[in-house]
Amino acid sequence: MIHSTEARIDIDLTLQSLSLLTGGGQVLASYPVSTALNGPGEQDGSGCTPRGSHYIRASIGAGLSPGTVFRARRPTGEIYSPELAREYPDRDWILSRILWLCGREWGKNRGPGVDTFRRFIYIHGTPDREPMGVPLSHGCVRMRNADVIDLFDRVRPGTAVVIR
Repeated sequence: MIHSTEARIDIDLTLQSLSLLTGGGQVLASYPVSTALNGPGEQDGSGCTPRGSHYIRASIGAGLSPGTVFRARRPTGEIYSPELAREYPDRDWILSRILWLCGREWGKNRGPGVDTFRRFIYIHGTPDREPMGVPLSHGCVRMRNADVIDLFDRVRPGTAVVIR
């Protein structure tokens, strides 16, 4: 694990990529992601991915099995499978790990009407059949399960996150 002041996460909405960087800007890891189908935006209810300066407010899911299913940030006891997907075809799957984001910029991504934390914007795992590199989420930053577990193990609450 890297101390939160020594690393930061950079999410590029155009490239649909997430990079873990050292404080000096060296790339430690890079992953494909899927951000909002509705594009960038900060408004409550927009289904958009918020831009700007954020930090990881909470890390959820340490030690749980890959594919663990979350509802309201709590494990359901289920492990994602094709059978489960057929049973719940309309679920927005939140799997494996959750890095819950909080905005740092009052009036932009923090505060009434635009609050990233209260919008429940996460970096989280998604079914591996879901495409990466294509904006398809409801506002969150989706990752492959192995990738979100790898990232989760390298960061902690307080880690800076920039979405641009």
